[in-house]
Amino acid sequence: MHFALRPALGIALAAGLALGFTGAALAQEVNTHRLPPKKEEFEFEGPFGHYDRAALQRGFQVYKEVCGACHVLKHVAFRNLHDEGGPEFSEAQAKGIAAGYKVPAEPNDKGETTDDKGEVLTRPAILADYFPPPFPNDNATRANNNGALPPDLSLIIKARAHGPQYVYSILTGFKEKMPAGFTVTKDKHFNPYFEGWNISMPPPLNDNGVTYADGTKATIDQQAKDVVTFLSWASEPKMEQRKRMGLSVLIFLVVFAAVLFGAYRRVWADAH
Repeated sequence: MHFALRPALGIALAAGLALGFTGAALAQEVNTHRLPPKKEEFEFEGPFGHYDRAALQRGFQVYKEVCGACHVLKHVAFRNLHDEGGPEFSEAQAKGIAAGYKVPAEPNDKGETTDDKGEVLTRPAILADYFPPPFPNDNATRANNNGALPPDLSLIIKARAHGPQYVYSILTGFKEKMPAGFTVTKDKHFNPYFEGWNISMPPPLNDNGVTYADGTKATIDQQAKDVVTFLSWASEPKMEQRKRMGLSVLIFLVVFAAVLFGAYRRVWADAH
């Protein structure tokens, strides 16, 4: 009887091992932690980094024509587009950009803020206004984005670890090969640089999706780099001034230390 059990035990053991290996494989397949961001370098990084004005203006175009359909830029005012250290559009250009947006108007002479259809009264934006949201409220935003609430982009670079690389990886990561055994959730899209690999945002960039005024070829990679540059400026508009001040302070400290050392040597030389 013991000899009769051995084949059965062998089959059971083999089946158990097979199930164990299958379970391990499945566990490995469903490990959907986001991939490390791509190691893309940007001109504005590092102690001597600076924003490229042409890239900032191209990046604003990508935001306006692509990202702005869903994402707000609520901490940026239209006047900032004209500020030193930013895209540095001319004042006339910044005014023209602002005029293309509608913002809630002040009450009319009757004290009304809505028209006879209940629609909010609006007016063209001016330089003092901030970028308006694409939808009137969060409920409307979710209704137009399959229940998702797209984040504000004005601070997105600062809000994410390795912000420039993270956003760049998300924007260029939609065409990565999907691993076997992974299933995309309904109304989601595969992107291995997003936690869980299921992202609500559809691929926003396409080759030649915008037409750059300066003639730059609008590849997906180029658009991603440009809009990351623009969003980095939006997150830290005074970066260049900060770095210049830091460099000035370092130079002052080096000179001051040299003067102190020279004075120290002279005092002790006289003492001996």
